Amino acid sequence: MRKCWMALLLCCLLALTGCGARETQEAEDGRLQIVTTVFPAYDFARAAAGELADVRLLLPPGTESHSYEPTPADILAVQDCDLFVYLGGESDAWVETILSAADRQGTDLRMLDCVDLLEEETTEGMETEEHDHGPGDVVEMDEHVWTSPKNAAAITRAVGAALGQVDPAHGEDFTAGAEDYAGELEALDREFADFFASRPDGVLVFGDRFPLRYFAAEYGVEYYAAFPGCSTQTEPSAATVAFLTELVRDREVSTVWYIEFSNHLVADSIAEAAGAETAMFHTCHNVTQAEMDGGATYLSLMQGNLETLRAHF
Repeated sequence: MRKCWMALLLCCLLALTGCGARETQEAEDGRLQIVTTVFPAYDFARAAAGELADVRLLLPPGTESHSYEPTPADILAVQDCDLFVYLGGESDAWVETILSAADRQGTDLRMLDCVDLLEEETTEGMETEEHDHGPGDVVEMDEHVWTSPKNAAAITRAVGAALGQVDPAHGEDFTAGAEDYAGELEALDREFADFFASRPDGVLVFGDRFPLRYFAAEYGVEYYAAFPGCSTQTEPSAATVAFLTELVRDREVSTVWYIEFSNHLVADSIAEAAGAETAMFHTCHNVTQAEMDGGATYLSLMQGNLETLRAHF
């Protein structure tokens, strides 16, 4: 039903706007127009483009991407921009409907094509959906690729290269901007690696969804959580809560973690029962309006995570 609605809306918009839509979207100063779906893409594009482009984030601050519905203005922005950077997973599945129907003249970059993908993973005790994968079922790939700073650096470089194809005259500028930011991200990656190397027996326990598969894999971190990364569930079973609570007690885990925009009720319950603390780990999927207004970047948010880990892990 959602795809049918999207296709109908797109057809109506294309009929109304016609060939003149692109002219109304161009910046008066001639700068490139970049549209992104999620905050990491927005941040990487800003870093690579610098002052040479206007970058728009479709996902409003504070919004959960899995339930986001694009507006007519969003659809037109995607149709007419010079570079469109999107995730390419379940979170923005609506994108494919737009791209298949719109008369796109610009360049599209799918973040999932920029790095090696990992399969979705379910750890012991984790609450799963109503059915598990059986023989012959297609195994889904985890889409939260940006949570590894090393992947974030690779995606940033890919954005810079794509911008260079769109505007070859400024190709060196885009490459330099992307390389500078990628270098900072790789330095942060080394800090995370050194930190976890100093705590080889540490374990992350999340009373929440766990969209940090790439982060954990990058640093060899053992983890447990209430739900998989893209789960729509919010209330775990008593068995899941009991398993995580016993794990926290037995392993003497000091902190139960939760992610941004979570009500962290499950984490609070586990921590209270096990005599632990709680703390937030920012996955950078999206930001609040206050964080946006304050100039938050992927780099600053992940640096904040590192400081929180140093204090609580």
